[in-house]
Amino acid sequence: MPEAQTVALSSLPRARAARAARRALAVLLGAALVAAAAQVSVPLPGTPVPLTLQPLAVLVVGGLLGAPLGAASLLLYLALGAAGLPVFTPFGVPGLGRLLGPTGGYLLAYPLAAFAVGRIAGDAARRGGWQLVLGVLAGLALIHLGGLAQLLLITGNLRSAVQLGTLPFLLGDLGKVAVAVLLLQRTMRPVRARL
Repeated sequence: MPEAQTVALSSLPRARAARAARRALAVLLGAALVAAAAQVSVPLPGTPVPLTLQPLAVLVVGGLLGAPLGAASLLLYLALGAAGLPVFTPFGVPGLGRLLGPTGGYLLAYPLAAFAVGRIAGDAARRGGWQLVLGVLAGLALIHLGGLAQLLLITGNLRSAVQLGTLPFLLGDLGKVAVAVLLLQRTMRPVRARL
């Protein structure tokens, strides 16, 4: 075998290891971003669900990392929170109990939402900005559906669940969609190219 081919073949394992390390770091940083966003939390009167920046972070992580890594990042986030690390909002029960409470449905929907944003928005650079908007909206809709489902189980009443977990957040969430789209338009393609 010629020397050039031998050198090229021997660098493959290093390149794969470097790529795996970049991807693992991206998953960790994604979970850290959502954990930091959870600390920006404002309790709202009349609802057990606080206003946070978590949905924005979930949408951005899904868009930046793509479907599988975005979902993995949010699964890691949930595992850390369930284990008792202070990654969830500072209000409420710590650990696994949080996933069973009024905000648990939102939290459990995060991996699916990140996956959806990553998958749908993945071709936005080729197909245009509407695909990115659609991906972000789909991710946010999944977060709301998860939260609504959990609140419905707790309250036993769809109207109460909507009043507690959807209506107070609609306007703010539209702003989060706009911010996520603006951030992802400029950053999604270069970040994904490095993963």
